[in-house]
Amino acid sequence: MDRRPIPFLDLDRQHAEMRQELLAAFERVSSTSAFILGEEVERFEEEFARYCGVRHCVGIASGTAALTLALLAAGIGRGDEVIVPAHTFIASALAIVHAGAVPVPCDVEAGTGLLDVESAGTVVTERTAAIIAVHLYGQLCDMDAVGRLARRHGLLVFEDAAQAHGASANGRRAGALGAAAAFSFYPSKNLGALGDAGAITTDDAEIAARTRSLRNLGQRAKGEHVDAGFNERLDGLQAAVLRIKLARLDGWNRQRRERAASYIDALDGAVRVLDVRSQDACVYHLFPVRVPDRDGLRRRLAAAGVETGVHYPRALHQHPALAGVCNPGCEVGNSGRWVAEELSLPIYPGLADADIERVAVVCRDHAALL
Repeated sequence: MDRRPIPFLDLDRQHAEMRQELLAAFERVSSTSAFILGEEVERFEEEFARYCGVRHCVGIASGTAALTLALLAAGIGRGDEVIVPAHTFIASALAIVHAGAVPVPCDVEAGTGLLDVESAGTVVTERTAAIIAVHLYGQLCDMDAVGRLARRHGLLVFEDAAQAHGASANGRRAGALGAAAAFSFYPSKNLGALGDAGAITTDDAEIAARTRSLRNLGQRAKGEHVDAGFNERLDGLQAAVLRIKLARLDGWNRQRRERAASYIDALDGAVRVLDVRSQDACVYHLFPVRVPDRDGLRRRLAAAGVETGVHYPRALHQHPALAGVCNPGCEVGNSGRWVAEELSLPIYPGLADADIERVAVVCRDHAALL
């Protein structure tokens, strides 16, 4: 049997295809010494805003910082509660904590792992100020339903779009569906930098202006600090890299959808796969499957040379860092099942059909033993 390693992610392949463009970007930035903010950042902000279909994009140093600054810029802070799904990366809740507010987890949908709007409605209180729709695994939340809930209770809606670059619904892309959206460009993302990077997108000119100040030590002009800001500026080199990759994003997303379709055929029901509302709209940042004996399957895949991931092994309220801060006000049974059963299989542009079949054979064999 072929035991050649199948990596969880193959960035070497991606970067080899654009090596000359990356080197040219490095030369361009280094020749101007515009290492922090500058023209490359401004041009990326214009291009990514246009891609998402919004008026403003503000480059930030990371996705976590982007979500934090978006909340602060919109006035979220001490005394406020913010609803967030219990099944997500901890950064979704840490941003709320860093803004001075209290994260309140709700449950997720059984099939998608996305925020359950009915569950979210049960945890609204007089202190609830906002809701964060986390677009997990490359698929958008039901933003029409989220919007109805928000309007009913006078809440702001924020998107955590760290896993949804290019995902869409009803002709609108992630980043254009709330008061503001936060993106991460961590290297493993569908649109990834060569280090930490992030952005805020919004149609709100005031939020955009405030985040531009907050990211840059609260400066309105050189030496004029009007906010108690942060040092969360996007690097010029990262922006130059992101501009190169943005031109390829839609093509890469098409390949991810094709790879996902091949997986679904090859797995042949051996494991539970992600429910998607529209195969064309999901960008499959990850390919999550569900299996009762998750750890057993993971060991079997590792023995066959297949790298996997778990997203995520704890619900928000189970993290020691959030103990006593982040307590669900409702049943979060679906979140618990995702925590116990989710396993992410390798998926990326260029993943070979033969590799998908190798992964699927192990999954089918494992299912036959259960």
